[in-house]
Order: sequence, then structure tokens, then C-alpha cells
Amino acid sequence: MILVIAEQKDGKLNRATWETLVGAQRLATESSASITVIVPGANGASVAPVANDLAAAQVAEVVTLEHPALEPYTPDGFTATLQAAIAQLSPAYVLLPHTYQTRDFAPKLATRLDRPIITDVTGVRTGGAGVAFVRPMFQGKLTADVMPIGPGPHFVTFQIGAYRVDQVMKGLQPAPVRVLNVTVDASAIRQKPEAPFQQAKQAVDLSQAERIVSVGRGIKEQANIALAQKLAEAIGAEIAASRPICDAGWLPMERQVGSSGQTVAPKLYLALGISGAIQHLVGMKGSSTIVAINKDPDAPIFEVADYGIVGDLFEIVPAIIEAVKS
Repeated sequence: MILVIAEQKDGKLNRATWETLVGAQRLATESSASITVIVPGANGASVAPVANDLAAAQVAEVVTLEHPALEPYTPDGFTATLQAAIAQLSPAYVLLPHTYQTRDFAPKLATRLDRPIITDVTGVRTGGAGVAFVRPMFQGKLTADVMPIGPGPHFVTFQIGAYRVDQVMKGLQPAPVRVLNVTVDASAIRQKPEAPFQQAKQAVDLSQAERIVSVGRGIKEQANIALAQKLAEAIGAEIAASRPICDAGWLPMERQVGSSGQTVAPKLYLALGISGAIQHLVGMKGSSTIVAINKDPDAPIFEVADYGIVGDLFEIVPAIIEAVKS
């Protein structure tokens, strides 16, 4: 059995969970295994709506895991409750989205169970030797096929953007939803959380954005970013950038997309003046639709773009803004 650990906050599902479900369905097809989705949370008000949404996917069942130790979030609380849940469900694989929260607790959980964990996976392959998970190496310059050894469960986190949300296979009817009860020793929860880092810094999680307008060195100077921001406002998008823009301090580091920034997979990604270095492509190539504007017809960004416009962005972007407004 394949267990997918969903991520939700205040009853809102992290869309990366849908992407992980696609990976689970690919793995299930290759291994002829069933899929169970578990939704952790402190109360039914937050987990029930999420569980009902996930029940639309082609899975065997959705399980809600309700326990006070799960909210507010702590690595100790998640490790203890999910360890108890895994003991009851006995999965062969445990799949999670490669989010900030997962990166915090998943290695601890895998270590507690003395099982391997493969992170930042972008694909699943099968061969004569069994199932292998594809993950990038050296900032995306190479990929490696990694095969876990030893008894399960094997832990796998899927890179955001590895699969598209619209690739999820839906069931003919909603999957059954049930409650899983676990017992956790309260003394095992040693941590007392402070305010989340992103809220304290007022940062943005670009991985949740459906539309992104991203700028590169072709924007020329910081004052010209205002043009990209006008376009973002016109289409209801978040503003982002390649590394040189953030390194220069023109936009905050949390707006950076790429191997050393955030990995995104929006429905629409507009790349303005971005050449398309491999470090940037790694962070956005999973976008559903990529539109690139660059005056260099040989820019690497055009190799991954669905639509490419060769021209001066300072002429093209204002025209797009006017067209959208009209």
C-alpha cells in the first residue's frame, strides 16, 4: 500500500499534495499497489473538508488523523502521531510533497522508524531491478535513479512542480473516508512553537501561486520592475525573479525562483527578460503554461516555453497590460 501524507493548514489543502498524488498514482500503476491518503489535523473542522476534496481522486480511501498534538505544528507532534498511524496502516511507501514543513519533520520520522528517505524526487521509473525514483543532482545538471533498499516503508518526497495538478486521475465515485485514532504520549512533545517564519517575515509562498510574473536581467534596472508589477496586478499574479535580481537586492530573496530559491508550478508562468539558465529552469519547468519574452531568439528559456515572444519586453509588456485591461 502507498500512503500519501497530505498537508493542510486551517482547512486549506497545500496544492503540492495533488502533485504528490499524481506521483503516487504513477507508482501505483507500476507496482499494482493501492493508495491511501492521510490528512493530519487537530480537529474535524479543518480535516473533514480537505478529506472530502481528496476523496475525488482515484484512491482506495482517505483517512483523517485528528489529534491535539498536530496543531500548532511541531516536528515532535507530527513525528509521534504519524509514527503511530504508520504502525497501524503498514504502508510499503510513504509519499509527501517536498514542502518546508515536510523538510522539517520527514527526516526525523524516517530516522525514528530507521527507514530510508529519498527527497526532491521528480519522477518514478521501473526496470528489471524494481522501482527507482529520479532526483536532481548538482543543481539540476544531472539526475540520478535512486532505489531504496531494505524493508519498508520507504519515504519519498516529491519536488513541487514534478507533476501537474491537472494530471490527477479522478475516481468514478468518491473514495471512502474514515477516521484513524492514535494514542500519543504528551510528554514526547518537547517543542513549543513560535510564530511561523513566513508569517513573521511576511514572506510569500510562491509554490501556492496560480500565476507568476518573473523578471530577469533583461529588466535592466530596479525601477523597471514596476512594469512587471503592473502586469502581475493586471492578471492577478505574484511577482518573482531569477537569482541575479534577488542577489542585487531588487526583489526580496523569498521571490527567487530556481534551484537556490523556490520551486514553483503555477498554471501560468510569464518570464520577462529571463535567459533560462539551468538553475532557473529547475525551479519553474513544471509550470502548466510558460510564456517567455526575450529579445534573444537563442535564449534557453524558449526550449521549455509553450509560447515565446522574441522582442523588447518594454514594448510588449505595456501592450499586454492594455489588452488585459480592455
